[in-house]
Amino acid sequence: MKQLSLGFAILILGAVVLSPVVAYLGLDPMPGDIAFRHTGLNVTIPVVYSLCASGMMGLLYYLLKG
Repeated sequence: MKQLSLGFAILILGAVVLSPVVAYLGLDPMPGDIAFRHTGLNVTIPVVYSLCASGMMGLLYYLLKG
């Protein structure tokens, strides 16, 4: 259970860190992303982009590890 909660915390932290990058690039939100909309304020937490980036980094690590 501890590993699951740690993994979930890492996923959320990575999504929050990746959020300004996605906003700067102007990428559209993907299905599954968390979006908050309030008067004049739109915040999107890119969970799916975070999962994709994590998968690509894991694959790159696996390939370079040899």
